[in-house]
Amino acid sequence: MRAAAPSQMEGLEKFQSPGKGRGLRALRRFVIGELLFSCPAFTCVLTVNERGNHCECCFARKEGLSRCGKCKQAFYCNVECQKQDWPLHKLECSAMCVFGQNWNPSETVRLTARILAKQKTHPERTESEKFLSIKEFESHLDKLDNEKKELIQNDISALHHFYSKHIEYPDNEALVVLFGQVNCNGFTIEDEELSHLGSAIFPDVALMNHSCCPNVIVTYKGTVAEVRAVQEIEAGDEIFTSYIDLLYPTEDRNDRLRDSYFFTCDCRECFTKEKDKDKLEIRKLNEPLSAEAVRDMIRYARNVIEEFRRAKHYKSPGELQEICELSLDKMGSMFAESNVYMLHMMYQAMGVCLYIQDWEGALRYGQKIIKPYSKHYPSYSLNVASMWLKLGRLYMGLENRPAGVKALKKAIAIMEIAHGKDHPYVIEIKKELETH
Repeated sequence: MRAAAPSQMEGLEKFQSPGKGRGLRALRRFVIGELLFSCPAFTCVLTVNERGNHCECCFARKEGLSRCGKCKQAFYCNVECQKQDWPLHKLECSAMCVFGQNWNPSETVRLTARILAKQKTHPERTESEKFLSIKEFESHLDKLDNEKKELIQNDISALHHFYSKHIEYPDNEALVVLFGQVNCNGFTIEDEELSHLGSAIFPDVALMNHSCCPNVIVTYKGTVAEVRAVQEIEAGDEIFTSYIDLLYPTEDRNDRLRDSYFFTCDCRECFTKEKDKDKLEIRKLNEPLSAEAVRDMIRYARNVIEEFRRAKHYKSPGELQEICELSLDKMGSMFAESNVYMLHMMYQAMGVCLYIQDWEGALRYGQKIIKPYSKHYPSYSLNVASMWLKLGRLYMGLENRPAGVKALKKAIAIMEIAHGKDHPYVIEIKKELETH
């Protein structure tokens, strides 16, 4: 099927954004909650941990999925989904049988293999590329340090190792470019509680530039990305999404943007830094703290966040809980509970509690997190919605129906704007309210 004219989609246009390169601009007014556009994935891959819970093809979450008869590792809604996915699943099916336990390419490698296969079978522009084709993606190779270049070469080696049977490879230089493009333009698909479901390429969505006060939000309906307004948008306004978690103060956000996307943000939030004081709130103490002591504690907080991120891969839940509790004790001597570094570690501690099914512990952390989250994040934040949702489900599970109903309704109010009133997640949560 032919895609629409490359630079035109209903009410939107591609344009040169001053100082930012390409961007997306509104040609008419959009109201809060309105769908600007949707974009099917050019290609996507379900994360290995969700196999059996979601269909490999359409990402639907359901009971009783059918298993691939050959590899026994991929699951589908029905024969239609299995047939549709076969051109991509065949890249992995026999390899998984041959490698067995040793089959472990990263999600980025799996996604890149699928891009190469899809480009071979669909050389023409696809429905996902009305504004921007994958070939036009930025790769930022000139900005990569040696460590990032080495990681790309490791990915290329893994691609050859696990996928040599079914893919015609371009030369190494072209693969370096492609991995650079995927690293800067790939999307992670998450569920309603922000659990990771998989990775995907949405070319038209990648056209939008970043702002820390975005006017749209990207959500997912299966393997389709949907872009909705979270602020009033006027004709002529540029469309901005957020590439990163907006909880953190300006310096941290820009460190993350420079590291992953190679630019510094100049949005209103980054210029005024008006939320930073609240985000870095210090406890009211008898003796005022020196600027140096605060700086040292911020450095400690950043280090412990990084340490915990690595520790998640190899430490036990008990050890992880200990890291959370010790760091919260130490930071809590100086930081208020609404300080974002405290909130970060509380969120991690809540995750550990959920994992070990300590529902009361998870609820205690969630109750401390929700109010500051609502203050620090922009309106209609998925982080706030998912926290209300977790709280609602915990309250319901612990037989506190009034609190559960209240929390679930708060989640629904945000999600009806961010996801749309007809989204399966919204319908599912409304059902939870009725059946409890």
